[in-house]
Amino acid sequence: MSIQVFKVTLAFIIILTTTSPLVFSQQNDWEITTTDYQNYTGIVTANGRIGILPSFKILETDQIILNNVYDKESLLGVSKILLGMNFGNLEIHINGEKLDNTKITNWKQTINMKEARFTTSFTYKNAANVSYSIYALRNVPYAGYIDFDIRALEDIDLKVVGKIQTPEEYNNPMSTFRILKDLETTMPILQTVAKSRLNRHRVATSATFIWHNINSTHENQRPELIHEKITEYDNRLSFKSKVRGGEQYTFAWTASQCSTQDFYDPQTESERFVIFNLLTPKNDLLSQHKALWKDLWKGDIIIDGDTQSQLDVRLALYHLYAFSREDSNLSIAPMGLSSQGYNGHIFWDTELWMYPPLLVLNQDIARSLVNYRSNRLDIAKKKAINFGYKGAMFPWESDDTGEEATPAWALTGTFEHHITADVGIAFWNYYRVTKDKKWLKERGYPLLKEVADYWVSRSTINKDGSYSIKNVVGANEFAPNVDDNAFTNGSAITCLQYASLAAKELEILPDSTWNHVANKIIIHKFEDGTTKEHSNYNGDQIKQADVNLLAYPLDIINDKKTILKDLKYYEPKLAKEGPAMAQSVFAVIYARLGDADNAFRLFKRSYEPNKRPPFGALAEAATSNNPYFATGAGGMLQTVIFGFAGLHITDKGIIQKNPILPKTWKKLTVTGVGPDKKTYVIE
Repeated sequence: MSIQVFKVTLAFIIILTTTSPLVFSQQNDWEITTTDYQNYTGIVTANGRIGILPSFKILETDQIILNNVYDKESLLGVSKILLGMNFGNLEIHINGEKLDNTKITNWKQTINMKEARFTTSFTYKNAANVSYSIYALRNVPYAGYIDFDIRALEDIDLKVVGKIQTPEEYNNPMSTFRILKDLETTMPILQTVAKSRLNRHRVATSATFIWHNINSTHENQRPELIHEKITEYDNRLSFKSKVRGGEQYTFAWTASQCSTQDFYDPQTESERFVIFNLLTPKNDLLSQHKALWKDLWKGDIIIDGDTQSQLDVRLALYHLYAFSREDSNLSIAPMGLSSQGYNGHIFWDTELWMYPPLLVLNQDIARSLVNYRSNRLDIAKKKAINFGYKGAMFPWESDDTGEEATPAWALTGTFEHHITADVGIAFWNYYRVTKDKKWLKERGYPLLKEVADYWVSRSTINKDGSYSIKNVVGANEFAPNVDDNAFTNGSAITCLQYASLAAKELEILPDSTWNHVANKIIIHKFEDGTTKEHSNYNGDQIKQADVNLLAYPLDIINDKKTILKDLKYYEPKLAKEGPAMAQSVFAVIYARLGDADNAFRLFKRSYEPNKRPPFGALAEAATSNNPYFATGAGGMLQTVIFGFAGLHITDKGIIQKNPILPKTWKKLTVTGVGPDKKTYVIE
């Protein structure tokens, strides 16, 4: 690992390269703790397959989200990601009394981002201290694990109830309890199997209790398990135990949830995952989970001198890692695995906002994100044909099928076409960073060729020989059905150029029309040289950054005079109810211009008004309450990586130009950059 150190002063930058390891942060940079659940918004634990959202109510989980598992929201509706069966609600009874928030003291919750562990602790009278940690296991990605530690302060009678609770929208649930046996090994399995709301999928959840330090072959060492089926939608398993004062009583509740989206036989697969967790020693199981997260955190951002910014940035990166997997070929929805927001569909939010930080810090995850699109290329080609175009036309909202998943009433689904260019840009950037020529040949260029052909067919030649792209919804969705939207045209130009570069890289003769059209697509200007958002733009309020995206990330506008004009003209026009990432673009551009004050101002503005107590979960806008908005996390991370750290994705790979620090930051360190896992230190 090489380490590049940049000393920033008013006059110069000193570059130092070393290969010695560095220790950057302390434990308190990794944890956020609260003792107050007023106005509570939880932080999800996720592993790229399932998301578990804890509650402020003790022993409860608000919801479980299943990635890439969809059914129609209604008979006449579009697809919607599934709300999973809830295996995270338990009960603890001590001396006959069921515990809840009104009966406890010393309530505390901590999210440990380093280990992806969410811990709740409390005290029950003078009888017991209770602590439990929730894991969405990175190593067993269809499984959750809740680890309990009860310390008796006096002799207590303990009863614990584990549940599988099936949402009412599911059909025909069948709830059972069986004890499987192989030779002398017994494996108790609580299970519910049901059909999703419109019967597209069969979903199966299995669960069991685990007692550490008890040999699984000696069932008489376990407490007796009692099965109680309240209804087919409420399946329960419980045990009782006596705990002496001063003793520590530990156990776990583990569950796995599988569906026919990923398995031919989700019922038995869910059983196998639970059995694996049951019979794997706890230390081994959790050590594997922690080791995988340790590997993820090789790509990290460390801020010295500003603890709050450090926690905010790390929480953003934690969410991007939690919502994705390097082995899945899946993408990330705007709300990740924290909710069913936006139906769990995939937007440009991935390619333009979340993908660039991940491409810099974890190329394996980045590859999954782009492969998600190439796996749906054939469907995109059919869509282009169906709308009278050539090449491939990607949907504005995508689901597991790759067909358009936007509700028909939303004009974005029919007209927001820049998504096709956004996908192509992400593909070339993946090659720029990785130089993976095999991937470029098999996946990258085949897609880039098709999207380039699309933009040629989508463009209209004007009388003067220029080209227009007409009747689109741009990045600024306040202006539907306009001609020559700045970002749409700019992204099409960039994508056409990238397709030619990809062809040349593979020693293929590029289609000459790609660069010809790219060179002739119009970008409209006001008389003073300010870039017009579209052909008839007259100064209206805008939803989010559009024109300014031509400076970053597209680099189509690169002269400082025009960049500043566009910044000053469009920043005041941003709507307060607009999404978080708009200010991030402005922040990156100001940082690259050397204006640290404006960059930091907009960096903070991009997310601070959107933080929700007590952990700082990001809502989409200052005026909304729909966390966690992973798109906003991607935007703020781009400000740090591509703004303050000065990193650029180029045809030569990732390079650094003119890093700059906010006044309050003593040092900025970015680790695990690119395939060579470089470290950049700016101080």
